[in-house]
Amino acid sequence: MERINRWRSHGGWQEVWRHDSQATGTPMEFSVFLPDGEGPKPVVWFLSGLTCTWANVTEKGEYRAACARHGIILVAPDTSPRGEDVPDDAEGAYDFGLGAGFYVDATMKPYARNYQMRSYIERELPALVAAQFPADMGRQGIMGHSMGGHGALTVGLRNPGRFRSVSAFAPIVAPTHCPWGQKALGGYLGSDPAGWAEYDACRLIESGARLPALKVDQGAADGFLDSQLMPDRLQAACAQAGQPLELALHEGYDHSYYFISSFMAAHLDWHAMHLA
Repeated sequence: MERINRWRSHGGWQEVWRHDSQATGTPMEFSVFLPDGEGPKPVVWFLSGLTCTWANVTEKGEYRAACARHGIILVAPDTSPRGEDVPDDAEGAYDFGLGAGFYVDATMKPYARNYQMRSYIERELPALVAAQFPADMGRQGIMGHSMGGHGALTVGLRNPGRFRSVSAFAPIVAPTHCPWGQKALGGYLGSDPAGWAEYDACRLIESGARLPALKVDQGAADGFLDSQLMPDRLQAACAQAGQPLELALHEGYDHSYYFISSFMAAHLDWHAMHLA
């Protein structure tokens, strides 16, 4: 791996790294905040949403003060493979292809060659982080926004025992029932919805998957609330299954980083409580 940038911030170091990924067959970049002090330290992963890279939350998420206070390493991966030879949406749409990997392992050509984001997030990158940084991999949390909230919930549900805490901002909780998810899952995995279930948080919960702690914040003024996000489906699935859920709807907040940054510290305080 190669460190490509570094900044001193909040009693720690904000770094950006690049490496050649075996999972995606491309160079991949991620950011990591390393608070001062001896390790090993708990790790929180942040998965970003459509159109984003690691830079969005790194530059606008306002998480470093809370991470420094709690001694938490925060890792922010990219949202898709990138490069001149990586296939993109044929019409250049924002909700498929580059910047929109949906944290799946694609099976359809031409995307299967590079779009292996599930393997990258679940296996390859954690192994690199464990080897390179003072990370306590026995104390992990995961969080995300929108598409990244979908990623955080499904990664957490598919890997029982790995994460002590899972949280999300405005997550896509039922991608098999919304236009964003149907387009992405159909394009990456094929037209048969039977193969989509492992990438749908509500369906995973209905099938018996559980999380030790789950927190979701949603803006009431989010323009995607009813058409794409559908938090009522998650609430119903959790209630039916007996899955604990802390769900809060915030009046006046939209889908942007103005919303995320307003509640980021509260989420990290919550993760710290579960990672202590």
